[in-house]
Amino acid sequence: KQAEKAVHQKKEQSKTKCRKARRRHINLVAEFNRRQRKNIWLETHIWHAKRFHMVKKWGYCLGDSPTEKSYRACYRAMTKHCLLQDLSYYCCLELTGKESELLKQLARICSIDTGLTFEEACCLSGRFEGSLNLYRADCYPEGMLGPVTFIWKPRVGSEKRQLWIWMHPALKQDILTELKAIFQCSEPEEIYIPEPVTTSIQEEKQMDVVLSLGKKRKKEDKEGEKAVPVKKIIGDGTRDPFQSYSWISQTTGIVISDKTMEILRYRLIGPLSHSVLTETLKAASLQTV
Repeated sequence: KQAEKAVHQKKEQSKTKCRKARRRHINLVAEFNRRQRKNIWLETHIWHAKRFHMVKKWGYCLGDSPTEKSYRACYRAMTKHCLLQDLSYYCCLELTGKESELLKQLARICSIDTGLTFEEACCLSGRFEGSLNLYRADCYPEGMLGPVTFIWKPRVGSEKRQLWIWMHPALKQDILTELKAIFQCSEPEEIYIPEPVTTSIQEEKQMDVVLSLGKKRKKEDKEGEKAVPVKKIIGDGTRDPFQSYSWISQTTGIVISDKTMEILRYRLIGPLSHSVLTETLKAASLQTV
């Protein structure tokens, strides 16, 4: 009876797609978006994933150590050529408002005894990037939050200035809470309503069409390579997609915006770093009306 049952039993169809179907652009993007729901990928993730052991830290997938013995090559690049590192996982907070009000409140979370401050002339002009240690408001030398780097947007003639503060993702929530407290930014400037459910349904439909067993691709997927894949990665590894990303103070007019994963950040190390930048970036010609 067992033998007859096995003979008459229908052969189960394989659930795995062929490589050609898996490598279609629309299917790749849908699969990549699905895998980024818990841990965000950097722009260089694919390149690193092929060459590095990846680890999941601070809500991101990061390259930890190379799969090959490339330490000598990296050292040679740093000492004689140019080595590039992807630091896009660092968090960026943007402060917008009057320069005097920004400096007045920022002076409460740093100290001149530790070195540079936000008021340093070379940094305030926007020509150089500065670095310092932040503390809780009026608590120096206690209550240290952590090291940050900052850069001012050059003046354009008005009192309104923009300041970008970069920090490690492990420090973001504490620093953001302290900045919101000293600037009294409690109300969201703009309520952002994400669409993760709609995106997920669309992605699932795309995957269901391809995964349908024993059937050809239906009308929804007939466009093939011409179809525009849905890519809607909202938020980042340190922020929930349902949370606000911008806050405003009704008393001071200061606006705090979370620009994490919106601005890419790369670090170039080596004597040829400037040569690489000059060859890569070309200055645009000024056009006067």
